[in-house]
Amino acid sequence: MIKQSLSNWNGAPADSGHLGGETDTRFFLLLWIYMAGMFDNRVRLEIQQANDIVDVISEHVSLKKKGHEMVGLCPFHDDHKPSMNVSSVKQIFKCFACGAGGDVIKFVQMRENLSYPQALERLAQRAGIKLERSRSNNAYSKNTAQDKQSEVDPNRLAKVNNWAAEHFRKNLQDKNKGKLVRDYLSQRQISPESIDKWRLGLAADSTNDLIEASKPLKIPTKLLELAGLITRQNSDKFINRLMFTITDVTGRVIGFGGRTLDGTGAKYINSPATVLFDKSNSMYGLEQARHEMVSTGTAVIVEGYTDCIMAHQAGCQNVVATLGTSFTSGHGRILRRYVRKVVLIFDSDTAGVEAANRALDVCLSQKIDIKIASVPEGKDPCDFILAAGKEGFDEILENATDVFQYKWDRLKEKFEKEDTISGKKLAIEEYLQALAIGFQAGNVPVIESGLIVNQISKIIGIDTDKVRSELRKRIKQAANSRNYDTNEQNRPVTIDYGRGRYAAAQKEILEVLLNQPGLYESVKQKISVEFFDVPILKQVANILFEAIMEAGENVFLKDIIAQTESVELSTCITELSEKGEEKGNFEIRLADAINILEKTYDDNENIPIETSDDKLLRYKNRGTTNRHTAGMY
Repeated sequence: MIKQSLSNWNGAPADSGHLGGETDTRFFLLLWIYMAGMFDNRVRLEIQQANDIVDVISEHVSLKKKGHEMVGLCPFHDDHKPSMNVSSVKQIFKCFACGAGGDVIKFVQMRENLSYPQALERLAQRAGIKLERSRSNNAYSKNTAQDKQSEVDPNRLAKVNNWAAEHFRKNLQDKNKGKLVRDYLSQRQISPESIDKWRLGLAADSTNDLIEASKPLKIPTKLLELAGLITRQNSDKFINRLMFTITDVTGRVIGFGGRTLDGTGAKYINSPATVLFDKSNSMYGLEQARHEMVSTGTAVIVEGYTDCIMAHQAGCQNVVATLGTSFTSGHGRILRRYVRKVVLIFDSDTAGVEAANRALDVCLSQKIDIKIASVPEGKDPCDFILAAGKEGFDEILENATDVFQYKWDRLKEKFEKEDTISGKKLAIEEYLQALAIGFQAGNVPVIESGLIVNQISKIIGIDTDKVRSELRKRIKQAANSRNYDTNEQNRPVTIDYGRGRYAAAQKEILEVLLNQPGLYESVKQKISVEFFDVPILKQVANILFEAIMEAGENVFLKDIIAQTESVELSTCITELSEKGEEKGNFEIRLADAINILEKTYDDNENIPIETSDDKLLRYKNRGTTNRHTAGMY
């Protein structure tokens, strides 16, 4: 049981538990032993070394060099100023806004919402490291009572999605099954190279094609359902459709889009929401476009799958597509990690114009420099690129209209066409709302505000003071809305380090030894894990001291972090290391902290260290004095 393989999909996610309060140390040690048996240090080290943290994080966030480190927007909170530092030397990351931190394993664990074993498997797959299975030769079957816990393991879903993509590809290549679809793709002038690059496929004209194909591999029906590949009625989800494989930025298959081939049902359908796929937070082509987006600093957004594919085929490599949904704040956050400029290509019909108008407000609120363009003559981008080529498409992008100019032109046009007071009022409110969002997000220079207010006043015939008052009110509303949306996401990670000099001394010792492990040799006779009674510090001490005893002064921070599966404990270790490095004076601080420990810790008496759970008890006993903690509160 302990040696269960990473690549076996039956593994139940480990529960890291809460580490800030009282914790059963014996349980922690047993859990650590369990993890050591499951992933020995050799395997962890091999996976770590094969996945450089800068390379891995760069797949999720655009990083730029600053001094000796790399910096980027933190993906764990609504970050607008690069708050995350990534050290290629230490192989760790740390966000100085929300507190998230750790090694490459912890980043993947947090970013993709994986357990520790799942994150290791994910990185092993990325690096091409084969992990042997020890319990089952069937990667899809379910054999234990723990399966219910692992039914939504993202790695299992990604694996079955990848299998389905390959099955759809084989259908497309089949001499008989795929002929009509291959003819359609040829008619649309999508090249064989693009078909391979984008992993296009065919869902056969059968209600159980995928189900039958899964049986020889013993893929559980429940797993197919959880991946959104079949329905609860035990029928294939995609029937007689051209299949578009949707991947995340790392190339993992997260879902599918399907275009009808016989007019049955909706023209396009997507996979349902799963633990891997949410169309409001996913973009088609991000894997293929990421490098060019970072290189140019610009992303181009189109609506359709074939629009995106044809743009890349023509040489426009920074194009991505929404997945049949309106542009959302989730899309904005994704793009902001890689670029600061976005050009939105929209259809010129009424629905396309309105959708583009809403997308502009989203981009403004995300502090993205947004421009807008449309394809002439009512064509979609795919057909236009076929007719005009890359040069014609580049010209459209070059002539894209600034968001506020577009909004201004739209206001004037509506004001001239509208005959009703209510219609004109709506046009004014729409423009003022866009301005308010722009001002609040810092996209509109304050120096321009007076000119803009005068222009509005002139067009609508209202006094400038009234316009300015209305604008201020909307700016305040936009700020309140933004604060409400991001307050929870921006909340820093808080770790309970206890209270008082004794707790502070414990923390100080760990800060020093995480930076100067060689000093442990000179003080090891004076300190032990038993001295630590703040739960989370005790766990850090246990890992740190054992790592030092094994590797001596050559132990690295990333190796210490790798010893724990807990995201919170990893954040704690990273934070202690950073704080310790900032303070310096290692030998003096260590000596002072040990003096406090020696003076306070006598005759095995329990030291009352206040954690968050102890506050009520201290309040009730506030008349009682303890000689160890007097004067510390």
